[in-house]
Amino acid sequence: MRMKSLALIENWPVPHAAAAVVRADGTVAGAHGPTGQRFPLASVTKPLTAYAALVAYEEGAVELDEPAGPEGSTVRHLLAHTSGLAFDEHRVMGAPGERRLYSNAGFEVLGDHIAKRTGIPFADYLREGVLEPLGMASTSLDGSPAKDGVSTVDDLVRFAAEVQAPQLLHPMTVAEAMTVQYPGTKGVLPGYGHQSPNDWGLGFEIRSAKSPHWTGASSSPRTFGHFGQSGTFLWVDPEASVACVALTDRAFGAWAVGAWPAFTDAVLAELG
Repeated sequence: MRMKSLALIENWPVPHAAAAVVRADGTVAGAHGPTGQRFPLASVTKPLTAYAALVAYEEGAVELDEPAGPEGSTVRHLLAHTSGLAFDEHRVMGAPGERRLYSNAGFEVLGDHIAKRTGIPFADYLREGVLEPLGMASTSLDGSPAKDGVSTVDDLVRFAAEVQAPQLLHPMTVAEAMTVQYPGTKGVLPGYGHQSPNDWGLGFEIRSAKSPHWTGASSSPRTFGHFGQSGTFLWVDPEASVACVALTDRAFGAWAVGAWPAFTDAVLAELG
């Protein structure tokens, strides 16, 4: 399981880093670094939370278009960062669907909503509905459903394999999550500035034609995933039939803006 491109993480200015690539058929194409080490995920927590929300939807506990959050907002708005809630405050900044306001607060409201609907604390629901079925024993959530997950590359490879070939959810549900919600919506992509449009699915960011971006120049427009302020990312490129996970313990910054796209391009080039 050696890929030369993954060794590029050794050049990153971080204390520790681990990465892996998993194909759509579930085979691991390569791994590098301490893939069993637990790292704070920061916002890479959000795709896990979104997946749990979609499990709740398929179980009939919630509907995507039922009211949740500020007046006029729905579960779908919360997942797509269009509820109007502020970034890190439970304060309304705009009407639902008006702008793409990236919101940790929105995912916290979402977690509370699912907990009320199911009668199960959200962290427990995530564990029972997603983590345990996928064998993600080293992953946990202690705090905000937006940013307080902890996991390993080995565990997130299991999640990335699931997203590419769903077993917990119907493929149509996952396809909906990777489809642009509220097309044409403008907004700021944290760390990369204003994007028009700023495309998102249900809990997953969609690359589309965004520039600048944290994925590679060779990443397809259909690429989706998330990055975290703790120096972490997970992307899935459906055109290449592959996903990549990288976790570090240095906060996102200029080093990542410079290193990540070249790394992703190297991974995709090696896979052909």
